[in-house]
Amino acid sequence: MQYAVVAVPAAPVRRKPRHQREMVNQLLFGETVEIIKEKGSLWVKVRSLYDNYEGWMTNTLLKEINERDIEKGNSFAAADLLNEITVSGQAMHIPFGASLPGLADGKGMIGDSEYHFAGKYTSRADAHPGEKEVRELTTQWLNAPYMWGGRTILGVDCSGFVQVNYKMMGIDLSRDAWQQAQQGNTVKKLKEAVCGDLAFFDDKDEIVHVGILLNNEQIIHASGKVRIDTIDKKGIISSDTGKRTHYLESIKRYW
Repeated sequence: MQYAVVAVPAAPVRRKPRHQREMVNQLLFGETVEIIKEKGSLWVKVRSLYDNYEGWMTNTLLKEINERDIEKGNSFAAADLLNEITVSGQAMHIPFGASLPGLADGKGMIGDSEYHFAGKYTSRADAHPGEKEVRELTTQWLNAPYMWGGRTILGVDCSGFVQVNYKMMGIDLSRDAWQQAQQGNTVKKLKEAVCGDLAFFDDKDEIVHVGILLNNEQIIHASGKVRIDTIDKKGIISSDTGKRTHYLESIKRYW
């Protein structure tokens, strides 16, 4: 197996090849990987073909694909928070942002299995990011719990929240906040920021957090849970406690 596709709703990716080890990422249904190492009969080290992020997962969560099938991967994405799909005649619920490889006339292939999908989806090539799209996409995540490595409504971290919502707007971002901060164009001042810009926050000169600006006074981000807080030129102020929680490092724009 050299290339594979995720065949479950959300697959845990771990730092080391053991179930007890840290989950550093989740890959969503339909996202593709390159197998770069194997350990025993169960574990494989993968590189996500979406963002090049690496980690370990079990091969039970994957289906083998050919190299020619890779480009079919991320053109379409499921658009409801949970979406019913049928794979080989069995029902499954896949999350917001899951890929729908080769979708045409309500069906496609996951490896050697046919799937049927009649739900709402986005054509990423036709997406037009803007304030309306940002607000509609992000606010439906409110109160989703924070989970390190998560990328779904049932558990998400700060950069996963940003990455999946940008995926739905047709924009490919790296996985971690520090990597995302190296992309885009710098916005010099908070007062010049617009809805959809990303704000990055540091601790001892290391990027540790990211959120999506709704305007130059409010930010939506995953911190404890997905929430909307106040932001000023120094950073984030909790809407619950009135205390400062994060210190602003930079602002970036991606369209």
